Amino acid sequence: MPINADYRGPGDLPERIPVFPLPGALLLPRGQMPLNIFEPRYLAMVDDALRDHRLIGMIQPDLSHSSNEDKPELFRVGCVGRITQFAEAGDGRYILELTGVARFKVVEELAAITPYRQCRVDYAPFVDDFTARKGEEAVDRETLLAVLRDFLKANRLKVDWDGIESAPNEALVNALAMMSPYGPPEKQAMLEAPDLKTRAEILVAVTQMDLAKKRTSGDPPLQ
Repeated sequence: MPINADYRGPGDLPERIPVFPLPGALLLPRGQMPLNIFEPRYLAMVDDALRDHRLIGMIQPDLSHSSNEDKPELFRVGCVGRITQFAEAGDGRYILELTGVARFKVVEELAAITPYRQCRVDYAPFVDDFTARKGEEAVDRETLLAVLRDFLKANRLKVDWDGIESAPNEALVNALAMMSPYGPPEKQAMLEAPDLKTRAEILVAVTQMDLAKKRTSGDPPLQ
């Protein structure tokens, strides 16, 4: 996708970025994430990003290891995205879309005077993120689609199946991972997967476990 045309490697991205801690939010390279921004500190973050490099780091708070609810600990891996769509709502909200560029590892959180948090990050561990469709040929697409069919049937959901079948493996795996209804630990595992094949395998395994649990417990389908 064109979004990565200007980002050919870790050296093309800033080491210091604003971060947006959001539980359950998973952004992956070349994936699109819509955001509805209304908190003053994050409105300020978007204002500053638009004036600078248009980049925001999406990261999950690690709530299970946090004692401070106002400033929870962060997971060590996130994904930086570029603001590719932006609009102002009449009530002061910002409606925007981030397109994922590359994952990063948090080196340290910085002391900042801004109302939002900032981190110094390292993209080098995820250099393959700068190559579109890297590792697609290793994905077990047949198994992934079979599990997706089972999930849709169990939850009585309909999708554009023609669009799914025509999607390249990277776009398919990353879109399904980002849209999956699982919790922060599962989302973090998919984010930190070393390659596309492993991410697809995690998604398949988590979905199979969820379907098996529902079959044995009689729980209602996910909504």
